Amino acid sequence: MDAARIAVVTGAGSGIGRSVALALAEAGWSLALAGRRAEPLEETAALAGGEALCVPTDVTAPDEVAALFTAVRDRYARVDLLFNNAGSFAGGGTPLENVAYDTWRQVVDVNLTGAFLCAQAAFRQMKAQEPQGGRIINNGSVSAHVPRPHSVAYTATKHAVTGLTKSLSLEGRPHRIACGQIDIGNAATEMTARMQAGTLQANGTLAPEPVMDAADVARTVAHMASLPLEANVQFATVMATAMPYIGRG
Repeated sequence: MDAARIAVVTGAGSGIGRSVALALAEAGWSLALAGRRAEPLEETAALAGGEALCVPTDVTAPDEVAALFTAVRDRYARVDLLFNNAGSFAGGGTPLENVAYDTWRQVVDVNLTGAFLCAQAAFRQMKAQEPQGGRIINNGSVSAHVPRPHSVAYTATKHAVTGLTKSLSLEGRPHRIACGQIDIGNAATEMTARMQAGTLQANGTLAPEPVMDAADVARTVAHMASLPLEANVQFATVMATAMPYIGRG
């Protein structure tokens, strides 16, 4: 792995984002870490060796996303990888008819608009830099394939991320910009802690669900990132082996 390769990780202050940042640092990547709050980003940077650029960023705000990529360009001069990871599960567990408009907008703004804004900024940089090119990896979800009960906003946005991934792949071809997607199921993070106590299933019952170590996801992302730009993992699904995904519903 070339130590000069530069990776931008959004949602890097915790969970999957932090695990991926640590795996990339171990593989020799230089890091730019983005997230809403500075302190968790600095904690991730310290765990990764202390050399990362930390840029507090609201991915739903175009000016803040622009400032993030300007800071990365000023520090490193290029972007080789974007792990488009920031996401929200706001309103999860709320029946469709009770989902508030503001909740719907929040999830769409973070999961879809935020992913678009970061991908667009990375794409522009990757297209303009010399040598040209780079890779974008979007964090989808198994909810990009099948929904959980009471998850309409999250499920709709994750299906839309798949369309974003395909469009980026198509438009990136002439510019050596590869785009893939990792669809993750039940990694052990703050968001999935409740699953071990019991989660609503499609048949109306509550059942605990197994989880996997987030480091297993991170190793997969690091592998996707390590490929030459002539090769691409278009879609990968990584999940706890025994989770009720196959056959859900």
